Amino acid sequence: MTFTHIKAVAFDLDGTLVDSLPDLAASANAMRAHLGLPHLEAERIMSHVGDGIASLVHRAITDERDGKADEARWSDGFRFFVSHYREHLAERTTVYPGVVTGLELLRALQLPLVVITNKSERLAVPLLAALKLDNDFSLVIGGDTLPDKKPSALPLLHACQTLRIEPGELLMVGDSPNDILAARNAGSAVVAVRYGYADADGLGADAVIDSLVELFEMLKNKPSS
Repeated sequence: MTFTHIKAVAFDLDGTLVDSLPDLAASANAMRAHLGLPHLEAERIMSHVGDGIASLVHRAITDERDGKADEARWSDGFRFFVSHYREHLAERTTVYPGVVTGLELLRALQLPLVVITNKSERLAVPLLAALKLDNDFSLVIGGDTLPDKKPSALPLLHACQTLRIEPGELLMVGDSPNDILAARNAGSAVVAVRYGYADADGLGADAVIDSLVELFEMLKNKPSS
């Protein structure tokens, strides 16, 4: 499949550009220990990732996808989690294979690249900097940047407005249902990565890839702007 009409590419962060699960799981378990709760396996934490830190704290406390901790316990846990995670933001987080090369190839096509993540902007920006990815992107939209986050169309529409392109000219690349739904709600094309935190083949994306390098072949014949 080709996307030669695309004029900009938006990327999810966790599970798409970087594997942040080791540091998220470590902070979640440190928070659970702080609250007197037992350790959770990383696979359980992974199932709770994708809707931002506030939701992750609720889920990590209750160990339920739709769980809601009581307000006092959540507030205590949230403060502890954010403090711990900030201090250990990129200790074990790694950039996925193919990401650096894939971004270089897309920049060679002179395509604007943006990050649209449900991770808070105040955590996403320093994480990108710590992993030396910050110079690749002209815009970073976090889960707290706008009134709504993915699966709302708002972050994608805001990116399009900023870049002065139409929603149909934006390609979203992600690994979760939120990425697919946000793209569908905005009227944008969407590609899922197979190496992320969800079953990419079952997400209903326009295409599924094993590496960001594959995007170059899909986009290399784009028209000149």
